[in-house]
Amino acid sequence: MRISVIAACLIATVAGASAAQAQSKGVVLITAEESQLSAAPQGDLTFRAGVSRGPSITVLSPKPGDTNLQSPFRLQLKFEGRGGAQIDPDSLKLIYAKSPAVDLTARVKPYMQPAGVDLPEASVPPGNHTIRAEVKDKDGRAGTHTFTIKVAK
Repeated sequence: MRISVIAACLIATVAGASAAQAQSKGVVLITAEESQLSAAPQGDLTFRAGVSRGPSITVLSPKPGDTNLQSPFRLQLKFEGRGGAQIDPDSLKLIYAKSPAVDLTARVKPYMQPAGVDLPEASVPPGNHTIRAEVKDKDGRAGTHTFTIKVAK
């Protein structure tokens, strides 16, 4: 019985160390295979009626227009509810704009907080990558933001 308890503790310790190592290596946000998929068809968004009362989404990092971005990089998104509305953290959707679309949500979910996403090390292959973020407030209003990450070769 005592050996079983010691073995269980040893296994738990090794598993915990492996999980810590996996987290310290960062997250593969987009794989090389996914980056090779066809680009998603572009819709015409020139006409948009009404003003959205959904949350705002701001990309804090990487900075828009950063031409020397290297992978891995810090991915930071800020969410802000309008009129005091609280963000629903479970509503986050992060979609890689490819055909077919690639859902990145599960990859960033551990780094999600009501105020946004803070992923310290996101690995992405070189190239231009368009991502669509969507989050809702607790009243069900959605906010979206599409942004492009340009990773240098």
